[in-house]
Amino acid sequence: MNPDPKPKPSRPDGEGISVIIPALNEEGCVAAAVASARRAPGAEVIVADGNSRDATVARAAAAGARVIAAPPGRSRQMNAGALAARGQILLFLHADTLLPWGWQYEVRRVLALPGVAAGAFAFRLDVRSAGLRLIELGVAARCLLAQMPYGDQGLFLRREVFARLGGFPELPLMEDVALVRNLRRLGRVATSPAPAVTSARRWQGRGALRTTLLNSILLAGFYAGLPATTLHRLRQRH
Repeated sequence: MNPDPKPKPSRPDGEGISVIIPALNEEGCVAAAVASARRAPGAEVIVADGNSRDATVARAAAAGARVIAAPPGRSRQMNAGALAARGQILLFLHADTLLPWGWQYEVRRVLALPGVAAGAFAFRLDVRSAGLRLIELGVAARCLLAQMPYGDQGLFLRREVFARLGGFPELPLMEDVALVRNLRRLGRVATSPAPAVTSARRWQGRGALRTTLLNSILLAGFYAGLPATTLHRLRQRH
């Protein structure tokens, strides 16, 4: 793939899509995430870098992304990327997640459904095992029953909806949960059957059971009203 750091033009109908990738020291995976987004002709791809100390910026630019500097913190980085974006549809993609082929058609299809405020892709990990398959099934059940996809599923919505909600709450974690919870007040949050594939590195590094348990504790604490800063410190310790 030839590097093309120039931003892509929006569609004439005003419905261009901007893919926003927050990144911090993600030199090992950011290029693949950018490449998956650039499969869609005309999509704008922005990497919002939070002061990486490795080759993240160079590799993102070489893969064809427009790279901007942003204050560290995923919510701040995504909000900065949205501010810089030109598309009328915004898709937020984690640096270790790959979009499926034809993702742009799924985005438009889902957002055209009656009563839909936002959407996301199905969750899939890049390693196959029985334990990780259970995690995928749990996410699928959560999305079906509670309409609660998370950020590693590639959340997408129209710019005016994002602006109406004031963007991502500037929290040290759970910013995606907070946004989706707000979105559900405006309409359905639909999940496409097309999967976005996320690296299993978190589950492999700490263990699937331990990671899932920690995530559940953090989520319960968030819904119970514990400060996000307290939850962040808990995650850092474990």
